Amino acid sequence: MSSLVPPFTFETATQKVRLAEDGWNSRDPQRVSLVYTPDSRWRNRAEFVTGRAEIVAFLTRKWAKELDYRLIKEIWAFTDNRIAVRFAYEWHDDSGNWFRSYGNENWEFDAAGLMQRRFACINDLPIRETERKYHWPLGRRPDDHPGLTELGL
Repeated sequence: MSSLVPPFTFETATQKVRLAEDGWNSRDPQRVSLVYTPDSRWRNRAEFVTGRAEIVAFLTRKWAKELDYRLIKEIWAFTDNRIAVRFAYEWHDDSGNWFRSYGNENWEFDAAGLMQRRFACINDLPIRETERKYHWPLGRRPDDHPGLTELGL
């Protein structure tokens, strides 16, 4: 993993995006928090989060509400220590209402490759269950499952 530190190349930035997707698809808040600096700062929608403890609390709340969560991320752009991604994830609430949430994230990394800043803009689109596009078993997206571009998203 030591090669996944700034300055990024297209290859290392793309690998970093897939690892982030895999982590979030684990739905393990503690595991996910470890890729962020201890004092990482987030803006997620209208919520501001600082530090790993708040990240764990945020993700615990998120995945208690967003059931059967499945995420796909795709690189949009990168520079030396920053990566921009677009993403879409599908989930349902406890009443069985399905959503596809679309968004963009801007990430900034420290020299060790930990994310120190994350800014996310997200919109939720109600969908019918028959409109779902993500059908893999919970967990990591299989390598042969189409990405956002291939799915027309």
